[in-house]
Amino acid sequence: MDKTAISIIIPCRNEENFIENCIQSVQEFLIPDNTEIEILIIEGKSIDNTRNILETLIKKDSRIMLIENPNIFQSFALNIGLKKARGEFIMRLDAHTIYPKNYLYDLHETIVKTNSDNCGGQLITKPNGNTYGSAIVQAITTHPFGVGNSGFRTGLKQGEVDTVPFGYFKKGIFNKIGIFDERLTRAQDYEFNSRIIKNGGKIWLNPTIVATYYNQNTLYKFYKKQMLIEAPYNAYMWYLAPYTFTYRHAITGVFVIGLIGGFLLYPFILFTRYIFFSVLVLYFVLATISAFQQAIRYNNPLHIFVLPICFFLYHILHGLGLLGGLLRLVTGTSPVQSHSNKPKLY
Repeated sequence: MDKTAISIIIPCRNEENFIENCIQSVQEFLIPDNTEIEILIIEGKSIDNTRNILETLIKKDSRIMLIENPNIFQSFALNIGLKKARGEFIMRLDAHTIYPKNYLYDLHETIVKTNSDNCGGQLITKPNGNTYGSAIVQAITTHPFGVGNSGFRTGLKQGEVDTVPFGYFKKGIFNKIGIFDERLTRAQDYEFNSRIIKNGGKIWLNPTIVATYYNQNTLYKFYKKQMLIEAPYNAYMWYLAPYTFTYRHAITGVFVIGLIGGFLLYPFILFTRYIFFSVLVLYFVLATISAFQQAIRYNNPLHIFVLPICFFLYHILHGLGLLGGLLRLVTGTSPVQSHSNKPKLY
């Protein structure tokens, strides 16, 4: 009997510190019965030692194929991988992550049992280094006060969800609803998952399946990415695909508008002063409670004093980035308005 093929697609660029451990974890996967895997690494013109590491790994494993991504960005890489993939199932992985041996086996079992179109597990965020900055990034991104109800990061029960990290797909879903939107160099996964649901499909989260993700190693890099890349692309995603809108993505923008409005009206309207002050007090009460929880969780008392301010800066910068993205859309200067590629069937 012919074996069912599973295609593992890994976009990467400048991942010299992570790619070898990532690939080695993939090579150690337990393979479901009557299946075989191919590992497609879509390499985006790395300028570090990533390519040399990959070429060494390829010589030792015939299952690995190295494919060029001339456009660099992940959305292009994923579509290149899809067109090359021969599998009936598609596993989309991240090069910045380490996976347990049972990761593929459990995802395959989950998608078969639930008859879902995409399934995924839970991400455990680890500090990228031994600095306090990396520990703070971990604390921000693993608490609901920081990232909202992002269940795959903060814990959620098994069942249907609106998105999962990375994803294990039936290949047929791409034939049905198209491939990744190449106009979105960020947030393309969320848009695609929203498109699955919009077209009557099902996404399943199995939180017993866990992968380890390494976030930015400094607070500066984290804030910069959130303000200049992640937040604006939430706005761009709404513009291209209105069905992707969720309150959790918009709340930081609302928060910043409220702070600016309150600050401007504070000297003139007495009632506004009470609202403005009350909101700030409530915010920092919740931030302090959250900081206590994370200090206990990670056994780091310093979080009690530092994390409330870091939460505040994160929400402010993310909100400003979101509003900046909306402004660029209004003025017609966003990158997605000058790109003609649209999701297509193949």
